Parts: sequence; C-alpha cells; structure tokens
Amino acid sequence: MSAAAVLAALEARGQTVAAAESLTGGLVVAELTAVAGASRSVRGSVTAYATDVKRDVLGVDGELLRARGAVDAEVARSMAEGVRRLLAADWGIATTGVAGPDAQDGKAVGTVFVAAVGPRGSGDVRELSLNGDRAGIRRESVRAVLALLLRELTENAGAKDTEHDGGN
Repeated sequence: MSAAAVLAALEARGQTVAAAESLTGGLVVAELTAVAGASRSVRGSVTAYATDVKRDVLGVDGELLRARGAVDAEVARSMAEGVRRLLAADWGIATTGVAGPDAQDGKAVGTVFVAAVGPRGSGDVRELSLNGDRAGIRRESVRAVLALLLRELTENAGAKDTEHDGGN
C-alpha cells in the first residue's frame, strides 16, 4: 500500500482528502505530501493531539469524549467527518490511539482506531491492536489509515460515492 496509490485513486475520481491526526502527529499527511503532485488531491490536515482540539476544532462531541475518551471508534469517525467538513474535502481520514509508552483512557498501548469518511457519510472505521514500540505503532497506523482509504476508494467505489460533491 502506498500513498501514491491513494493519490492516484483520488485523482482518478476527481476527489480530495483531508486528514485529522492524533497519535500520528502529522505523519499521514507527510506521507501523502511526499508524493509529487499531491497538491491535486490533498486539502490539508489538522493535528488534533489534545482532546480539546478534537472537540473545539474538529467538532467531536464533548459528551462522547467524556464518556468514552479520545481513543474510540466513534471519536475516529467524528474526527474524519470534522476534518472533511472543515477543509471542504471529499474524504476525511483520521487516526486516534495509544502509541505508548503508557495506557490512555483505559486503553492499552497499541489500541488504535482509523477512519475514512467520504461523501454523504459513507466509509469505515477499523480498530487495530498493534505491537511494537511507539514509532512502529505510529508507522503502522499511517499504513492502516491509507489502506482503509484506498479500499474505500477502489473496492467500494461502485456502491458508494458515485458523485463528486466537493465535501459539501
């Protein structure tokens, strides 16, 4: 799975992406923008490392954050929806999780949620249980969210998101 493949799929569809990143701290958008021509498809990103940034900038529901913590499937989906809306992209992708060294919100190190949300709210969220050190967990989270987006763009292209709506 490569960022180049994701960008090619986006470009073929005339669509754009924006990223909301927590544990990956900008690594997802760095991977995408390392590819020449990324500016045709990448709208931007928000590094929402702090919980209040998830709430105040991306629009994640404060009650959801209080009840479940930041490492949660619905939080990941909401982050993806929020960045999609905020940056007027067709697709929003998000990462939230625990890279270590300590557990967070009752979640073990290596617990990660990745999300990809497209036009009209279609998309998916995946829970990962990753092993390794902090750097390895972060790298694998990048790979996983890009793979999820590529799957949504290619395998589910016929069933979903058949019209370009500019993220509106």
